[in-house]
Amino acid sequence: MPIDVRDAQAVYKDAGESVIFQTLLLKREDQVQELAAVQDLAANMQSVINSMNVRYPDGRLSVTFGFSAPAWTYLFPEAPRPQELEEFTTIEGPKYTAPATGGDLFFHVRAHNEAITYEVMDQFSSFIQAATTVLDETHGFRYFEGRAIIGFVDGTENPAAVEGADYALIGDEDPKFINGSYAFAQKYIHNMEAWKALKTEEQEKAIGRRKYSDLELADDEKAENAHNVVAQDNENGVEHKIVRMNVPYSDQGVTGTYFIGYAREWAITKRMLTSMFTKSDRLLDFSTPITGALFFIPSKTVLDQIAEDAL
Repeated sequence: MPIDVRDAQAVYKDAGESVIFQTLLLKREDQVQELAAVQDLAANMQSVINSMNVRYPDGRLSVTFGFSAPAWTYLFPEAPRPQELEEFTTIEGPKYTAPATGGDLFFHVRAHNEAITYEVMDQFSSFIQAATTVLDETHGFRYFEGRAIIGFVDGTENPAAVEGADYALIGDEDPKFINGSYAFAQKYIHNMEAWKALKTEEQEKAIGRRKYSDLELADDEKAENAHNVVAQDNENGVEHKIVRMNVPYSDQGVTGTYFIGYAREWAITKRMLTSMFTKSDRLLDFSTPITGALFFIPSKTVLDQIAEDAL
């Protein structure tokens, strides 16, 4: 059974101009009522998206919605489970730690207009607000020509757009959940003052690329723990890729990056993270992760099964 992008949520497309990430906790007070709220959302989600795209065809709205492992177990205790869905656990490195902060439901909503992202999230919330509490909500933005807030072009290591679905979407290795995806979400705070104090050449060594041209440095020019060295996954001598849609944010003087990585295999993202933290990625000297959670992004078919209580 081949991958069908028409059945997939928007896990391999443009990161957008205006972005909202929201992580929710189920109240866990009444499983029947909370399941009903999630089913109501699943039944109406595509209609909300379609309506907004009809009203604002140039808005470029894209939405992903998913579940953590604890949420899946709580809501669908008798249902089959995506093969690689697990609860993310803390990664301890010699200098830095990737914390696990949990969450049950996850939204990634982006568009070219902030009014659209607000309206869509407001409509989604109307279905599940009584059953959930907000753990984190982050509003991000596109920074100039797609640069990270630290000034470098972002997403350079992403697969080409036409290949993105092959790297982001689950295939027939897990046929019940084909066209789904594994999303890892991690929010960072940057020490911008310390980063800006570095000379451009030192920043380039830390990232492994030229700041303005985006050309990759020669290996002997990079720091030993340069970001584009230690953040790779080369299992069995083959480089494996994921689809990143990192987004800058800034709120009341706190500036950072919201990392979101979509993958066909969670194991790839997990190896990348483990390498970053065990090898003390140079970028971590200026970037502190404050959240971390894994979510399964169902296909539209599975969302319909959820809505119809047919998992």
